[in-house]
Amino acid sequence: MTPVPGNSSPGSLPDAEVAEVADRIHGGWLGRIAGNMLGKPVEQGETWSRARIDRYLRRADALPLTDYLPEPVDAADTADLRPEWRSCVRGRIDGSCRDDDVDYTILGLDLLTEHGFGFTTEQVGELWLLRLPYLQTFTAERVAYRNLADGLRPPLTATRDNPYQEWIGALIRADIFGLTSPGRPRRAAALARKDAVLSHTGNGVYGAMWAAALVAAAFTAPDPRAALEAAQSVIPASSRLARTVRRVLSLHTAGLAWSDTLDAVGHDTARYGWIHTVPNAAVIAAGLLYGDGDFTRTIALTVRGGLDTDSNGATAGAVAGVRCGAAALPPQWTQPLADRVRSAVFGRDGTRISQLAAETVELARSGADRAP
Repeated sequence: MTPVPGNSSPGSLPDAEVAEVADRIHGGWLGRIAGNMLGKPVEQGETWSRARIDRYLRRADALPLTDYLPEPVDAADTADLRPEWRSCVRGRIDGSCRDDDVDYTILGLDLLTEHGFGFTTEQVGELWLLRLPYLQTFTAERVAYRNLADGLRPPLTATRDNPYQEWIGALIRADIFGLTSPGRPRRAAALARKDAVLSHTGNGVYGAMWAAALVAAAFTAPDPRAALEAAQSVIPASSRLARTVRRVLSLHTAGLAWSDTLDAVGHDTARYGWIHTVPNAAVIAAGLLYGDGDFTRTIALTVRGGLDTDSNGATAGAVAGVRCGAAALPPQWTQPLADRVRSAVFGRDGTRISQLAAETVELARSGADRAP
C-alpha cells in the first residue's frame, strides 16, 4: 500500500492490495493478543510500577525484554502477579488466555458482521446482553451492562451511577473499527464513537476514537509518529487526551529518553489513576514512538511503561502488528499462541486467530466503498 497518512478515498479495495491488507489485519490480531499476553501478569498499576517491572525483569536477567515475561524468581513477586500468570509466561503459553481486551475485539467483529457499519449504539448494548457474561465485564462496562438490564437506553447507560466514564474501557474496544477501516482513521473514529457512548463520556469516548484511528492509520502511515498525528486529528485539540499525547510527541522530538518522557508526563497525569484513559494513552504513544517501528521493542516498552499493562500492550501491539504484518512478526510472539484464542464471548471460545483475521478482511473489503 502507498504510505499516505490520513483517509484514503472511498472505493473498493483493489485486488492487488488484498493480500497485503490481509497480512496486516492478521498482524493486528496477532499483535493485539501477544501484547495483551505480555502485559497480563503485571496488570495492576498500583502494585506494578515501571520501576518494579524492571526490577522483576532484571532479577530474571530478562532486560532488554525480547520475549514474554519470564517466570518470577522472587516469592514476593509471585504473590503479586495476576492469578493467570502461569499461562502467560514464556515456556508455558499454549494459546491465548481469556481477557476482556480480546473479548471486546471479538464482540466488535460480531457486531459488524451482524449489523454492518451502520450499527447503532442500542445494537451494541443488545449484543452485550446476548453474548457477553455479566461477570466478565468491569468498571464502566459493568455499570452500562447493569443499566441496560434495568431498561435504560444510551446515553443514560453511560452516565447513571458511573464513576468510570473516562476510564480505558472504551479504548480497549476500539481496535476492530480500525482493522476494518484500513487507511481511513476518520471512519474508524466515527464507528468507535458509536460503540463508546454506550458506557463512556468525554475523554473516555475520545480515547476510543483515538485508538481506532491509530490502528486505521497504521495501514498507510509511513511511521508511528504519522499514525499518532492522524489519530490526534480525530479528537478535540483542546481535550486533556490530545494535550497529553501532544506532550509525548514534543518530548520525543526534543530528544528526551523514553523513561524521562514518561516521568515528565506522569507528573502531569498522576491524579487520574492507573486505569484512566489519559495516562494510558501517554504510555501507548511513548511505546510506539520509542519503539521506532520495531514490533518487539514497541510492545516491550509499552508494557514496561506500567499502568494498565495488558490493555496498553494490546493496543500498541495491534498498531505495531498492522505496520509489520503477520508474516514479519517475530516467531517468539506468535508461535506460542498456537493460532487459538480463548474468549468469554458466547460461541467464540477456541476460535482460530487466523479465522478472526479472515472475517475481518471480508468486513474491510465489504466496507471499503462506504462513506465517510
